[in-house]
Amino acid sequence: MTEMSLFEAFLLGIVEGLTEFLPISSTGHLILASNLLGIDLDEAHKSFVIVIQLGSILAVVALYFKKLISDFNLLVKLAIAFFPTGLIGLLFYKQIKELFAPQTVAYALIIGGVILIAIELFYKPKTERTTSVENVTFAQAFLIGCAQCFAMIPGASRSAATIIGGLLCGLDRKSAALFSFLLAVPTMLIATCYDLYKNYGSFSQDQTINLAIGFITAFFVALIVIKGFLRFISRFNFAPFGVYRVVIGAIFLWAVL
Repeated sequence: MTEMSLFEAFLLGIVEGLTEFLPISSTGHLILASNLLGIDLDEAHKSFVIVIQLGSILAVVALYFKKLISDFNLLVKLAIAFFPTGLIGLLFYKQIKELFAPQTVAYALIIGGVILIAIELFYKPKTERTTSVENVTFAQAFLIGCAQCFAMIPGASRSAATIIGGLLCGLDRKSAALFSFLLAVPTMLIATCYDLYKNYGSFSQDQTINLAIGFITAFFVALIVIKGFLRFISRFNFAPFGVYRVVIGAIFLWAVL
């Protein structure tokens, strides 16, 4: 294993921006990509994986800033949805970081993929759906937040967990995806700040430059991906992402074992 180069930081920024808002696990793909590139998964790199996700999240802020600041009730719902994840993350931070391993990611990708496929095959949608994030209830927000807790397992996918939670709570696909995007803002902002607080001493000057490159790259790539993903799910379902997860998880599990 080696330390990360500037080009590898750029590549990982692209991976992050492409995968953050798709239900395929950006953290999982960053860990798998780092393993394939031969980058040492030390504490500094684990923090790199977490922090550059904030770059993608700021793309949500850029695109939906007016929505976020103009609807106080929506902000309250996002706070309610964040609470379960914030509490568990604070209590089990060390144990969660210990799960950052390729095998964990591979298993989580496969299991999550099977769940996505099963939901699309067998889940019967309610006749009355919540069709906008403004109409999400406080109870729905809390339940989606509880679903997000499963995303602390690398490879499970924060987007997949919250989108599945949203669908099961009565949201339509587009509203579930958009609420997932918006919930990422407080979740990843606080997670990043806390991780930097815990590990700021782990970064050398070179690693800080790598962090900046990955962060900025993720931001610009995510700007493109968000709009494209919302257009995609307006026409199709999530089953293709489930199939992709199972295939990638199985291939990597075979490769590392």
